[in-house]
Amino acid sequence: MSTQAKQDVYTHGHHDSVLRSHRWRTAENSAAYLLPHLQPGVKVLDVGCGPGTITIDFARRVAPAQIIGLDRSAAVIDAAREAAAEAGVENAEFTVGDVYELPYADGAFDVAHAHQVLQHLTDPVAALREMKRVTKPGGVVAVRDADYAAMTWYPESPGLDEWLALYHEVTQANGAEADAGRRLQSWVREAGFDPAGIEPGAGVWCYATPEDRTWWSELWADRAVASNFAAQAIEYGLADDVGLEHLAEAWREWGRAEDGWFTILHGEVIARV
Repeated sequence: MSTQAKQDVYTHGHHDSVLRSHRWRTAENSAAYLLPHLQPGVKVLDVGCGPGTITIDFARRVAPAQIIGLDRSAAVIDAAREAAAEAGVENAEFTVGDVYELPYADGAFDVAHAHQVLQHLTDPVAALREMKRVTKPGGVVAVRDADYAAMTWYPESPGLDEWLALYHEVTQANGAEADAGRRLQSWVREAGFDPAGIEPGAGVWCYATPEDRTWWSELWADRAVASNFAAQAIEYGLADDVGLEHLAEAWREWGRAEDGWFTILHGEVIARV
């Protein structure tokens, strides 16, 4: 593993409150902007694949080509392998690896994809250059990241305001960029992609139905006290247990609001190699 990778700290970690969110993700709700570029025979590298739900969806679209899902966590790679086996998907391979030092030859893939990865890196431009290296000429690098400062909710909640401020403080302490979505086009340009081949865009998740509010609020109430985010906030002296419990209750209170509404804006970029 590279020295750079060792410096990166994953703000969320792999607590179940995090993985519940990851397992909800599909190609349709999290990578619709990339789907027109996927068809049978396309070789794909899915960087930071987590438990593999998006990867498995991609695999169905590109079969019989092999897709590779890569993640730094051996535990989530094991979970992804189990999920693929349960889904009966045989053309998905999962491996532990480092985005800064991808173990593949130049031009090995038609598509290199990363969903919610660059926001956690200390050097996202270096990661993009490496993804570009392993993508063949004419292929595409596709990245999508949330933009925390652009998240909006109703009704107003001083507790969620405090949560968002703390989240920014924790990610800054980690040397990461929570507001990655708005920066993707800039990072891609800095990584050396031809501006003429860059397609920037945006996508949104919205949690507003009673079921979605309950799921999202309980998920973040758990994260506020039990995930790596909580542990790091305490370690860095940015919060204490009492303050984190206050944030968890703010999430529960929002989730109980009958008119509650929460949206997440994502930056999206397709970059031609």
